[in-house]
Amino acid sequence: MGLVHSVFTADALAKLKGHIAIGHNRYSTAGASTLENAQPLVRNYKQGPLALGHNGNLVNAVQIRNHLENAGSIFSTSLDTEVIFHLIAHSRKEALEYRIIDALRSIEGAYSFVCMDKNTLIGARDAHGFRPLWLGKLGNAYVLTSETCALDVIEAEPIREVEPGELIFTRSNYRGVESFRFHKRQSQLSQCIFEYIYLARPDSMMFGQSVNNTRREFGRQLAREHPVKADVVIPVPDSATIAALGYAEESGIPFDLGLSRNTFVGRSFMNPTQDIRELMVKIKLNPVRDVLRDKRVILVDDSIMRGTNSRKLIKIVRQGGATAVHLRIASPPNKFSCFYGVDTPTRSELIASSHTIEEIRKYSRADSLGYLSIEGLLNSVETPQDFCTTCFDGKYPIPFVEESSQQLPLIVD
Repeated sequence: MGLVHSVFTADALAKLKGHIAIGHNRYSTAGASTLENAQPLVRNYKQGPLALGHNGNLVNAVQIRNHLENAGSIFSTSLDTEVIFHLIAHSRKEALEYRIIDALRSIEGAYSFVCMDKNTLIGARDAHGFRPLWLGKLGNAYVLTSETCALDVIEAEPIREVEPGELIFTRSNYRGVESFRFHKRQSQLSQCIFEYIYLARPDSMMFGQSVNNTRREFGRQLAREHPVKADVVIPVPDSATIAALGYAEESGIPFDLGLSRNTFVGRSFMNPTQDIRELMVKIKLNPVRDVLRDKRVILVDDSIMRGTNSRKLIKIVRQGGATAVHLRIASPPNKFSCFYGVDTPTRSELIASSHTIEEIRKYSRADSLGYLSIEGLLNSVETPQDFCTTCFDGKYPIPFVEESSQQLPLIVD
């Protein structure tokens, strides 16, 4: 348990010996954030040990788990990921690749995963392409990763994105990549647009585009849709910095850094309680008074979830001396929960699901509020038909029944 840099110390890394490795950074969207739910999961089956790390959500995991438990299977975690092991073990196929294909054809949802046995590094991506996965090469070794920036760090060469519906095998005794199709490529993909808005690092390539260029175009389009007279454009660091640059470029209003970020504090929206989230905002950001004093400020943020952070941020900017604060959001209003691997709040907690833009403006105490439109968002990407915008429009590409007492109607695209 803990942050990567505090867990994987030099001493800890020195103890890890071997010729194949996989790793996983836990970001809980299904199953509690506990040590027994830490990935990669390791299990033994007929042919030996198998380890697996998973990014995303399986929307039919509960049904599969109930079926397997009724048949006598025993689970040791609350993760949706664990059903994949059981499906692999239950397959009647002999070769591991075909056992995995049987398992992948049984699950539905959003996933990229990495897997290994003693001699093989394995990767797969769901047929809809929700979650990213890249293949790279370092010398004679192959590398799988969610983002290309990880390849840059270890000076590996990016090869290509793993295709939606593709299973990749690289073996210790085979100098190459074996590719298997477990699903036909969908005529229309559902790549997660929120990767561009917030999740991915700007120095990565994803879904065929530069994250930096795409995020900057969001800001430019936002400036076209919601211009306002102001003296300075400032971002909420760091996730909105690139969009704010785009807004400043398009509007001609100077860009500056009006909020100083404490780099030792993590992402506030991922903290479990409201009190902690609000405290984290105060600790995380402080006004730069000589940038803000006596200025009309455009404050650019990537998104609004509950709205409490926006209210706190605007208060901080005003305390820094701003005479007006115009809030601009480089994404559309978040109205629907994501069941495909993004840890958004429940729909009842999303402020835009039950309040108008004017009501959100009043709550946040901004002088004006403008969101990027869905049309503007999609016009900023090269293949708009291939992106999932469920969190904005409620059109769920894969049906999902929300596991709560409040059953909300789903629109299935």
